[in-house]
Amino acid sequence: MPRSARGFAGLVFMGGPMSVNDELPWIIPALSLIADAVRQDVPVLGHCVGGQLLARAFGGEVRAAPVKEIGWGEVAVADNAVAHEWLGPVQAFEAFHWHGEAFSIPPGGTRVLENAHCANQAFALGRHFGMQCHVEMTEEMIAEWLRGGAAEIALSKDSPGVQEAAEIGRDLERRVAALHAVADRIYGRWCEALSRS
Repeated sequence: MPRSARGFAGLVFMGGPMSVNDELPWIIPALSLIADAVRQDVPVLGHCVGGQLLARAFGGEVRAAPVKEIGWGEVAVADNAVAHEWLGPVQAFEAFHWHGEAFSIPPGGTRVLENAHCANQAFALGRHFGMQCHVEMTEEMIAEWLRGGAAEIALSKDSPGVQEAAEIGRDLERRVAALHAVADRIYGRWCEALSRS
């Protein structure tokens, strides 16, 4: 992992099955890289664990979520100017979820997305954007996650935020296309920050 964000136009951190609170050898260097990017005004984008890394690097906390979420669920766009800058006229959409932890909104950040199970689904802090939910999913990724995560779904079936595999896989083409329309808006807004770097 690079030690400095110098020379990067932007940094993107993706998700994974680990916790940002785990004592893994790459967690502290990743947090340092994010902090360095912020100092150098390099835009950072985080998905799920990536969003948790951003929140933690900015002074937020990551803890067990009140409700585990796996599958599709509606998220609402928060009613504030920052959220409207990022999402435009979008008021709500069906996002993909696979998480048992959640971040707090870090100091200086603004909540952008929320839902009934997880109040902090996304935040923005200047040019930086962190998400708990997933907007990057493809049909192939979902199928792979369902295969690899079957045991986790079975163990979590009592959670009101966890769907059965059949429901998660239902009508994927339409759901993914709608999700990508929202992803295009978020990524487009983030890329505007890249062009100003």
